[in-house]
Amino acid sequence: MEEKTITLVQESFEKVKPIAPAAAEIFYAKLFELDPNLKKLFPSSDEAMVTQGNKLMTMLASAVAGLKNLEMLIPVLENLGKRHIEYKVEQSHYDTVGAALIYTLSAGLGDDFTPEVKDAWLSVYGTMSSVMIKASY
Repeated sequence: MEEKTITLVQESFEKVKPIAPAAAEIFYAKLFELDPNLKKLFPSSDEAMVTQGNKLMTMLASAVAGLKNLEMLIPVLENLGKRHIEYKVEQSHYDTVGAALIYTLSAGLGDDFTPEVKDAWLSVYGTMSSVMIKASY
C-alpha cells in the first residue's frame, strides 16, 4: 500500500475521531437504509447500538493506526473476518458496509473528503475487506 494512501487515510480519520459517536450513527443509519435486512444482525436497543458504534469506531481506529504495519494488521483482520461469519455476515455485505463507510466519511469530513481522500479510503477498505473475505469464505 502506498505511503500517500496511508497518510491520507490516517490524517482524515483524525478529523473523524472528534465526531466518532455521530459518525457511527450516520454509518448505521446509512447501512440499514442501503440494506434493511442487515438490521436483524445487530442489537435492537438504542443503548446496545451505541455500544456497537463504539466498537466500530474503535476497530476502525485500530485498523487505520495499523496501516503502516500490515504484517501485524493482517492476522487481526483475518480473525475479525472469521468472527463476522458467526454473526451471519455474508460476503456481499462487505460492499454495503463499504458504501456506508464512504458515505459516512463524506458526511463527516465535508469539504475535506476530496476525491484523493475518497480514493485512498476505497483502496484501504478494499484491502481490508479482501483480507477479511479471503480468510472467511
